[in-house]
Amino acid sequence: MGQAEKPHIRGMNTKTPATAEIIALPLSTKDKRRAETKYGKAVMSHGFTILPNLLFEAQAHLKISPTSFNVLLHLVMHWWEAHEAPHPSIKTIARRMAKSPRSLFRYFDELEGAGLVQRVARYRGEKAQTSSAYVLTGLADKLRNIEPEIAKAKKFKGKRLEKAEEAPSSAA
Repeated sequence: MGQAEKPHIRGMNTKTPATAEIIALPLSTKDKRRAETKYGKAVMSHGFTILPNLLFEAQAHLKISPTSFNVLLHLVMHWWEAHEAPHPSIKTIARRMAKSPRSLFRYFDELEGAGLVQRVARYRGEKAQTSSAYVLTGLADKLRNIEPEIAKAKKFKGKRLEKAEEAPSSAA
């Protein structure tokens, strides 16, 4: 990967890739009350993550294990700005998932292999490595590519929608 293709990470000398326009989606008072009614005010006080339903509807298309999907959700939880790659520590994700940090590397490898995540090493100063950044443009691209098929199938519902939500069969 050349310098021009590297994603922008705050505090690093890299160039910004083309990103989708982000529209702020503040939680309306009505929606906030709904969420608080479901989960309670104390639970909602810890924050929330906006996820597209398509991420769940087309999960089989991502061709990753359920544990890798869980890791992906943790990364998305930390993806606050489209132009800034999230960089949670592996220790944090491992602790939240009750896994060892070392065991998570296979899931990050799986996410990278599926083209959903790109790991970028980050450094403090000249040599001190800190948590990696995780570029999620592959995930966003994959969802954009899947969306037309799912949208078309939703018009017909039933078996066609079920088939569209399944993982596509591999051509032999």
